Formats: sequence, C-alpha cells, structure tokens
Amino acid sequence: MSNTHNNLALVLSDAIKNNQFDNALAAIKSLRPVDLADVLEQLDPALCWRLLERLANRAEVFTYFEPEQQVRLAREFPRATLAEIVSEMPADERTDLFKRFDQNQRDTLLPALAQAEREDIRKLSAYVEGTAGALMTSDYAMLKKDMTVAESMASLRNEAPDAETIYQAYVIDDNRKLLGVVSLRDLILADVGRSIKDLMISDVVSGQVAEDQEDIAKKIARYDLLALPITDEDGVLVGIVTYDDAMDVASDEVTEDIHKSAGVSTVIGNLKDASIGLLYRKRVFWLILLVFGNLFSGAGIAHFEDIIAANLVLVFFLPLLVDSGGNAGSQSATLMVRALATGEVVMRDWLYLIGREALVALALGCTMAAAVSVLGYIRGDETIALVLALSMVTIVMIGCMIGMSLPFVLSKFNFDPASASAPLITSVCDAVGVVIYLFIAAHFLADVAVV
Repeated sequence: MSNTHNNLALVLSDAIKNNQFDNALAAIKSLRPVDLADVLEQLDPALCWRLLERLANRAEVFTYFEPEQQVRLAREFPRATLAEIVSEMPADERTDLFKRFDQNQRDTLLPALAQAEREDIRKLSAYVEGTAGALMTSDYAMLKKDMTVAESMASLRNEAPDAETIYQAYVIDDNRKLLGVVSLRDLILADVGRSIKDLMISDVVSGQVAEDQEDIAKKIARYDLLALPITDEDGVLVGIVTYDDAMDVASDEVTEDIHKSAGVSTVIGNLKDASIGLLYRKRVFWLILLVFGNLFSGAGIAHFEDIIAANLVLVFFLPLLVDSGGNAGSQSATLMVRALATGEVVMRDWLYLIGREALVALALGCTMAAAVSVLGYIRGDETIALVLALSMVTIVMIGCMIGMSLPFVLSKFNFDPASASAPLITSVCDAVGVVIYLFIAAHFLADVAVV
C-alpha cells in the first residue's frame, strides 16, 4: 500500500473515533472501491465497520476485502447490518463468504436474510468445491424465446439491478432448459418487433455444474466469453460463471503451480499474513523428502571414493556438472508443465516430444561440453578434458529427458504435473549426474595410481 493510503487510514481512524463521519466520508469520496478497501483494511475492525455501514457502495467495497478480513469484520457487524450487506452482495460472493463463516456465524446470519437469499445460499454452498457449481452465480438475465425485442428490453431493465451481467441474456423454456443466448448489442440494434427466437444463438457454449473450475476457465478463455452458462445434467440453466471469476481461478492455479514448482505443498494465501507455523508446514514435507533423496548423491560419491582420491581435480568440476544437469532438467520440466496445463500437449505427444528434446539436449550438451573441456584441460590434462566433455553431454541429455518425462509420468497417474518441481528435478538429476560423472571418470582414469 502507498504512503498516501497509510496516511489516509490514520486520518480516518481519528475521524471515526471522534464521530466525525462527514469528514471521513468527504476524505474518501474520490476513491474507487478497490482502493477504498485497501485503506479500510488498515483500520481496526471495530472502527472499519462504523464507516463501512455508511457507504452507499458498502457491499461492493466489502467484496474487495481479503477473505480473512471479511470474516473478522463480520464478527463486528450487528446482525442486521451484516444481513443488509450480505443481501447486497452478488450471489456467488455472499455464498463464498458464508462458507468461510463458522457454524455460529452461519446460524446467526441465516435467520436475518430473506427466504429467497437463504435458499440461494444453501443451494450454491451445496456444490462441491472446485466445480463450476461452487464458482457460478445465480444472478443472470433470462428471456423467453417468444418475447419481442421491446419486451426483452423492458425485462432486462427490471433484471439489471440484480444481474451479474446483462451483456448476455439466456433464453430458456418453461422448464428453465437452456435454448440459446442473445447479446445486448443485438437487442439494441434489432427492430423492436422482432422475436427473440429469430435473434438468439442456439448453438450455445456451456458448462456442466459438476465440471472442474479449471476447465470452465479454459473454456471461457478459449471462446473469449464474458460469461459461460452452467447447466445440470438435464440441460436446465442453474447459473453462470463470469469472466472475472474464471480469471481468478486461472490466477489461483498459476499461483499453486508456482508454489509447487518451488517445493511448497499447497497455496499459502497472502504471504505477508501467513503465520510462521503455516509456512513451516507447507515447506517441510518436500525439504525432508529431498534430504533423503540427496543421500543417493552421497552414496554415489562414496562408491567412487578411490577414483576421487586418486584424482582430486574431479571434485572441482563435480558441482558444475551435476548442477548443469539439474538446470537443464528444470528448464525442460517447466516447459512441459506449462504445456500440459494449457492443453498444448497431451499424453500421446510424449514420444514426439522426447525425440525432439533429445536433439535439443544433445546440442546443448555439446555446447556446454566444449566450454567445460577447456577448463578441464587447463586444470588437468587431455583425459580430464575428455571425461568432462563426455560427462557434460550425457548429464545434460539425461537431465532433459528426466525433466521432460516426469510431468508426463505424474499426469499419467493423475498427479499434478506441477509437482515435478525444480527441487525434485534438481535432486534427481544431481544423484544421476554424480553417478554418471564418476562412472565415466572411473572408466578413463582407472589406471591412475592413488597418490
């Protein structure tokens, strides 16, 4: 947050304590809702709600608060005030908030809401997390196919205050089955006497209520939609997923993949607010696992102890070689994880990709071998240079093959390919690289006597 927002938070805090609400409202009247939420989050919850309840756009501002802050503020609100704000929130937002409440908060809130809102919350909160049903909103614009354009525009004017979006209106029959979709632009441009069935697009791109949220987000991005209608197994329209909610899902997925690529087990939320215990729990598993994985590197070194003792110059190049394999493998894994996540490649592409990666790895290995062999000749002799060159080519090629293949293997067994994280790839490639390097060295330097 900027210093300006920090200073404004201090001004607001003093004004609220002195009951100078007119001054407080005047100080924030030019702020956009998202910026105002940043300022109000800096206030003590007991002060924040006193100002928030006086805002005309309080529900919109409230939706921009961090989830933890929403729950903290909800504890401060009088029940009637909380019910009013929750009622003004979009259906999907208030359902998400309801899910974060503990049972006592839920039991306090529900009786204060209108029956329609209670039923809507119960219905939306019943869907499994991670599915389209848990992401969708029930606030959408509906039309009947026999309506005229004039009747449709009148209907949209009535629905607009409560609808998430009216840029797309969904055409349904008497059983709420989805028949088509019509855009607001087409309605504005059409003759007022035309029928909706003549304007609507009947070949509708839609999603299923049990469909994975990531697939919904990909579908919205692929077809460049403002919103995607969601139906049940009978084709009945039950909600829509809007573009902004789909992008939130995509952003969360990218964040999760980044965390996994760093060996962090799951998303930790806001890093600044994460507790020491949470950070410890999310990171310790992979670190402990990789500690034992690195024992294989030590075992490889111990097995070739004699050849190392006879040629101490090998130790100088050991980190360089094994790290090169890990780096090359991490590059390959990153490219493959991203390609799998975006759907650019599928399992049947593995043989083609592994063959192409082998050629790329060979070229990379030879280039790196040329550089390291010069160092080997300077620090040792022709034999050391040859050992380094062969080791580099082999290690880089195997590292790339591991990095390219591991995400495919994990995907095949229904694990997240992002689990092929940089620490995991590096540890595997380190162990393999140590064995390869010292095996090649032992083959070429076996006749060198131990000094």
